[in-house]
Amino acid sequence: MSTPIEPIRTVHGRGVVVRGDDIDTDRIIPARYLRCVTFDDLGDALFWDVRHDDDGRPTGHPLDDERFAGASVLISGRNFGCGSSREHAPQSIRRAGFDAVIAQSFGEIFFGNSTTLGLVCIELGPDDLEEIARAVEREPAVAIEIDVEAELVRVGDRSLRGSIAASARRALTSGRYDPLAELLEGDAAIAGVAERLPYVGQR
Repeated sequence: MSTPIEPIRTVHGRGVVVRGDDIDTDRIIPARYLRCVTFDDLGDALFWDVRHDDDGRPTGHPLDDERFAGASVLISGRNFGCGSSREHAPQSIRRAGFDAVIAQSFGEIFFGNSTTLGLVCIELGPDDLEEIARAVEREPAVAIEIDVEAELVRVGDRSLRGSIAASARRALTSGRYDPLAELLEGDAAIAGVAERLPYVGQR
């Protein structure tokens, strides 16, 4: 029997800010990494081409700043995850240890792919987003809490109203966000139906 999916009602962690609008999936995970057989090692390739120059030397990207080591909430700008519909993009973010992304808006397919991984994507208005970004850059250890049910982002003593699509919010808070896991949960029922079908196993 498969393990039930845990509902995601809140996310807690520290943040890191990756500034910029229209950060597309090609930038999040370069195309050459799409040939992988599994997603296991994609975390190391997250934003690889902007984290390194042409000679492979670090460029000083925020993800490589020791002050933000262990961050689990990624903060960015407008239209995050736009571009080609590669599921490797949210996979790489998830495999790098992130549980949530806060942005002004998201690419639609990226948002859907993220939700099926339990990667919470919450939108904030530009002024509130900038407030959070500055707070994290000023004090990297500041605690961030995302209340998925209430659609709130709490940073320090501030509580900011965000937005999560209703269907995604219901899926996350009920633990029904992973369609493959849901299918596996029904394996006994599927086997039972198969046993009752006279043509199963026939050639």
